[in-house]
Amino acid sequence: MLKSFLFIVLGMMLSFNSIAKPIDDPTTWSYEVKSKGNHEYELVFHLTIKDKWHIWSMTPGGDGFLIPPSFTFNKAADVQLVGKTTEHGNKVTSTVEGVEGKVHYYAGKVDYVQVVKVKGSSKVSGTYEYQVCSDNVCLPPKTNSFSFEIKE
Repeated sequence: MLKSFLFIVLGMMLSFNSIAKPIDDPTTWSYEVKSKGNHEYELVFHLTIKDKWHIWSMTPGGDGFLIPPSFTFNKAADVQLVGKTTEHGNKVTSTVEGVEGKVHYYAGKVDYVQVVKVKGSSKVSGTYEYQVCSDNVCLPPKTNSFSFEIKE
């Protein structure tokens, strides 16, 4: 009897495990350095998101529970951040079921830009955190590392 019970429980666990497949990250990130002259550069994070997915704006609105993308830059003696990271793309303002108030997000493509001033060739590194959602589910927040090489 105990063997039969254990066999049934094991079978149920295996069937649930095969149903709950992880969802692949629907984002593709690439990086670019653009010279502005006078030792200033734009560090550009290009993000492409698969259809039916979106990323919250850095100012997402809503009820305060949405997780916006954030960028953390490691300190370096020869690198100075100029202003804050900005976002550029076609921002959508809408309402979402289960969230109070209007929300702001990007679908398809969005760029995040941080201007830096450097003294000579430099490396700028750090991490960024983001969360992507579809109409049905939000994936857990993800943190990635980045590194930009600036050659003067």
